[in-house]
Amino acid sequence: MSDAETVFERIINGEIPAQVVYQDERTFAFRDVNPQAEVHVLVVPRVRYRNLAELAEADGGLLADVVKACRRVAEIEGIAESGYRVVFNTDGDAGQTVFHVHAHVLGGEPLGSFGRS
Repeated sequence: MSDAETVFERIINGEIPAQVVYQDERTFAFRDVNPQAEVHVLVVPRVRYRNLAELAEADGGLLADVVKACRRVAEIEGIAESGYRVVFNTDGDAGQTVFHVHAHVLGGEPLGSFGRS
């Protein structure tokens, strides 16, 4: 992995402004600048791992914390009861463009089908 900071690390460090939704000692959640649903929040671990597979292999406890933070975001955003989607894109073919693992929390409206029709 490159030593260069990702945009997410710069957001976590306060170098790039973001609308923070939730944060704790291990995770950081902020609104996506290009939302794909009424609610679209990104949840990232404060420690960088390239993708979901790398995080799962290295630190299952941190992965669990990311998922718990997704649930907390859904509660904060008022979508926990109506339903929400959590998406991890892993590598280029899946659409991952920032190589710092992140979960997309989507909701606030009916989301429809997923993937190819």
